[in-house]
Amino acid sequence: MSDKIPEGNRSARERLAQQREREKGREKRRRTLIVASAVVGVLGLAAVVGLIAANAGKDDGGDSASGPAVAPSGAIGEAALTLPVGAADAPSTLTIWEDFRCPVCAQFETAFRDTITELADDGQVRVEYHLATIIDGNLGGTGSLRAANAAACAQDVGKFAPYHDVLFSNQPPEPDDAFAKNSRLIELAGEVEGLDTPGFRSCVEDGDHDSWVKKSDTAFREGGFQGTPTVLLNGESVFPSKGEEQISPENLKKWVAEANKGKKPGTVTPAEGSTTPSAPAEGSDAPSAPDGGASTPAAPSSAAGS
Repeated sequence: MSDKIPEGNRSARERLAQQREREKGREKRRRTLIVASAVVGVLGLAAVVGLIAANAGKDDGGDSASGPAVAPSGAIGEAALTLPVGAADAPSTLTIWEDFRCPVCAQFETAFRDTITELADDGQVRVEYHLATIIDGNLGGTGSLRAANAAACAQDVGKFAPYHDVLFSNQPPEPDDAFAKNSRLIELAGEVEGLDTPGFRSCVEDGDHDSWVKKSDTAFREGGFQGTPTVLLNGESVFPSKGEEQISPENLKKWVAEANKGKKPGTVTPAEGSTTPSAPAEGSDAPSAPDGGASTPAAPSSAAGS
């Protein structure tokens, strides 16, 4: 018997094999399309989940500073961004921009706190404090903002100056964002007599003055200043030097005496920390940089910017 396959049967078998190959190819492409669609779906879901998570993060942490800028009681000046200490009618004004996380600010406070307190108590200068949050921008975190809000809460009850001093005396290392914890800020309030009250705690925890602090920081950045601390005597930069003279407690006293020559010391203390309710800060324009500008601070970590 012949083992040859008839030509007709061979052609039929070849066509059947070819059809099966085509069907396998279609099935493979179908499975590939299903897998690809599933991958795209997972990526799309991840994107949606990421968007939801991002929005949730914004809701959880960012909105406390998005409301109206509520100035602390007793704040003065343009847009109510100034916290005054000392006699309102003092013949000279010492303007100080600080960040509670700024290590150079802490060094400045350690070296000049007693001198500034003496000049203010004697009616020689009115000290005008302004708060910035540049370290938060440079290193991340929220310690500058949280501490500044807490200081504004202390201003509400006339305790800004002593609480300001306590914060700088207990400043953590610059990379340590310990001031971001409201519990730490409330703990430090215990070192100021009469400050740790339910009202103060609520103000700190609710971030009552967060938007005001943000507004103050914007004024700093738009004011042409170079870093913190920025220290101005009657609008002229005196840190780290005035002209060719380096700042020192002795020189600061001398410069104030020269500026006040022939003038009477102040006697009228401002109503710092009035118990009247705080009101939204008026105006929105940032103050312009005073003549003479501001000096670059001694440490790069205190430079403005983010």
